[in-house]
Amino acid sequence: MSAAIGSIGVVAAFVASLMGALTMGYGLVRKRAAMVETGHRFVPIVAVGVVMAVAAMQWALNTHDFSVKYVAEHMDRQTPLLYTIAGMWGALEGSILLWGLILVGYVLIVRRYFRSRRHDPLVAWATVVMLAVCTFFFAMMVGPANPFRTLASVPTDGAGPNPLLQNHPLMAIHPPILYLGYVGFTVPFAFAIAALITGRVGEGWLLETRRWTLIAWGCLTLGIVLGSWWSYEVLGWGGFWGWDAVENASLLPWLTGTAYIHSVLVQERRGMLRVWNLSLLCATFSLTILGTFLTRSGVVQSVHAFSNSNIGAWLLSFFGVVVVVSLGLIGWRGDQLRSVGTIDSPASREGVFLANNVVFAAFAFMVLLGTIYPLLVEAWNNDRLSIGAPYFDTMSKPIGLVLLFLMAIAPVLPWRKASGELLRTRLQAPLAFGVAVVVVCVVAGIRGSEALFTFFLGAFAAGSAFRQLGLAMRGARARGQSPMRAFVGRANGGMIVHLGVIMIAIAIAASRTYGSSTELSLRVGQTETFKGHRVELVRIDKTYVGSGADRRVRSVLAAVRVDGGRIDRPAVTRYSSAGMSVGTPSVQTGFTKDIYLTLVQPPKTGSSTAIIGVYLQPMTLWLWVGGLLMAVGTVLAIVPGRRRRPTDPSSVVDATPTPNPRAFDHVAATVGVS
Repeated sequence: MSAAIGSIGVVAAFVASLMGALTMGYGLVRKRAAMVETGHRFVPIVAVGVVMAVAAMQWALNTHDFSVKYVAEHMDRQTPLLYTIAGMWGALEGSILLWGLILVGYVLIVRRYFRSRRHDPLVAWATVVMLAVCTFFFAMMVGPANPFRTLASVPTDGAGPNPLLQNHPLMAIHPPILYLGYVGFTVPFAFAIAALITGRVGEGWLLETRRWTLIAWGCLTLGIVLGSWWSYEVLGWGGFWGWDAVENASLLPWLTGTAYIHSVLVQERRGMLRVWNLSLLCATFSLTILGTFLTRSGVVQSVHAFSNSNIGAWLLSFFGVVVVVSLGLIGWRGDQLRSVGTIDSPASREGVFLANNVVFAAFAFMVLLGTIYPLLVEAWNNDRLSIGAPYFDTMSKPIGLVLLFLMAIAPVLPWRKASGELLRTRLQAPLAFGVAVVVVCVVAGIRGSEALFTFFLGAFAAGSAFRQLGLAMRGARARGQSPMRAFVGRANGGMIVHLGVIMIAIAIAASRTYGSSTELSLRVGQTETFKGHRVELVRIDKTYVGSGADRRVRSVLAAVRVDGGRIDRPAVTRYSSAGMSVGTPSVQTGFTKDIYLTLVQPPKTGSSTAIIGVYLQPMTLWLWVGGLLMAVGTVLAIVPGRRRRPTDPSSVVDATPTPNPRAFDHVAATVGVS
């Protein structure tokens, strides 16, 4: 029954999204308002179909309906409820279903938000694009990624989920949030394509999508941070980012999306960088498709890639279509995309934002090259090549330092041109703060030129952010507003995001420079010292889940005491049904340092000696606090701030005239979302 209902829902969603896109597109081309309205009416059918499918999948998972192949392959009766629910996105077919659910959710919200303008060609064409994307993903669910295939012979129990997906609650949270970011970029991409189709390539479409972009970017940021936290808490290697191919796949759209969020300010203010912005948005959406290909096609081996499948050709084909269509439309509208302004001086905010674009683009290219080059080599001559962390670390360090420098000077620069005297005045306090931080570090005995230089640039950038927030607070008080109002709005929220980025950069530099680790072979009751910390193995415990023939999970826990304090319990868990052992580290988190313990090797039979891994990780807490601060700053940036008038006529909304003034709609195209 679950399979039948789910299949009906998937097919209904596919047919409705296809018919909606075709009907609405035909109506727009033929300028038939009635057909556009008919196309809109297919959207609720798509929503009903995907909700049916998701409900059927959850019912099958939670009732252990092993007649459904997906359930039999990725679930068993012993799996706890939380991980049973999360099992829907633990493998390929279910994760594509989650993608479809989130995508349709965005379509419904956009449709609701623009309900009074649904016949506006810009909004209608954006809806067509989103429905076309829906059609592709539901087509995959009808075809190679069908989550409701059934088995002729129904097993009494399933194979169970991947052990890595059932030993930490973050696996129930991290993928949906990451997908909210991935899928969310469909909305600004759809409006960008709609702007190119309608010829309304001025600044109006930017106002329609800026908050949608911030929401998607914020979710992607939080998803990446939570994924790093999961890696740190689960994989037992003492790290949080290993330049894994799947990690890189999530970083790529984040880099281009970040560049767009900065670059779009220049277009709104000065009417410049139009081609840059359209290209960045199209690249961001394209990279989300490429990231899905890397994550779910099985072409890369990764601890984050939990699926092997035959959908690679589908995703690559769709990726190619998106790239070709985007480039074709940008080339077609090339004459209208000429900037109406020019950069007057490199020492201006728009000049720094352009440099920011170039650096982010170089960063993305470096990551993309290192990620796909081994795949290209293998496809070309069947040679296996590995590009590891040393390449990415070497290439990313100078780029990261340049970005910190740009973060330090961009907030203090005016538009158009800055004089030398103005720069000296505005940079004096931030620069002094950076120098003071380095002096304090040196006095405290901290050494290492590379890390100290990073701390200097981070403090320099933080000083600029604090300066801007201080000015905003002063302005709020002058207007009789609460000082808290100074933290609201895109510019001020952006400063909070900058502070989060700075915390993460400092934490990474400290971890890379001052982190240390060792492995200690300890007998029960024995104590060893490492870097001034006394590590004692108190005892070894063993636990089981299940009984008799169903004893499927066996854990060995080492009770370890560090510096005579609390007892930590690093463990190794053996999942016999999967034939796999998974380590679970124990972490003592502190403001300046984490003590990270792993059970590298449990005692052998008849022995009381175990090998304990000890990692001292400086400032790791700053990573998670910085990620939270970035999320908070994004929320504050979404809240409407104080409006400012454009500084010159070139930034007037939709400066480019609509090429067809006799279009059947009569709704203005310049209504913003503020």
